[in-house]
Amino acid sequence: MSASSLQQQLRDNFAPVFADIRERATVAERFIDRDLYRVYIATLWSNVVLSPEEVGLDEDDIEDLHDVVLAEVNDAIGAHDSMHTVFQFITSKDGERAMQEARLNQTHKDLLLYFASMILDPEGHKRYMQQIRDKQQR
Repeated sequence: MSASSLQQQLRDNFAPVFADIRERATVAERFIDRDLYRVYIATLWSNVVLSPEEVGLDEDDIEDLHDVVLAEVNDAIGAHDSMHTVFQFITSKDGERAMQEARLNQTHKDLLLYFASMILDPEGHKRYMQQIRDKQQR
């Protein structure tokens, strides 16, 4: 399957999810709360990347899905060049406030912050995880 046909299939498959995210983040009929939208997109991305098989994807499909998700984000709230900027937001004070306003439970917040650490500082994340494994082996 070509990349463009795979991306079209991904757009079609995720269209209901994108519509739901927009609806949940919409306030005052047509205004999208950008902060809330980013929380929902970060949640979607984290869950899909951690368990792609649960949504019928192979790991090889993640790059194409990234392009599809970014196209959706760009259409909904403006230009983003990567998921990196979405997760930078998650780790910011505004991101913390948005997660509180969304009434995320601590497990959900921890998931997003954990995933943010993988994206924003992959080497630091690897060191941190190694420290945890080392402590568990003692």
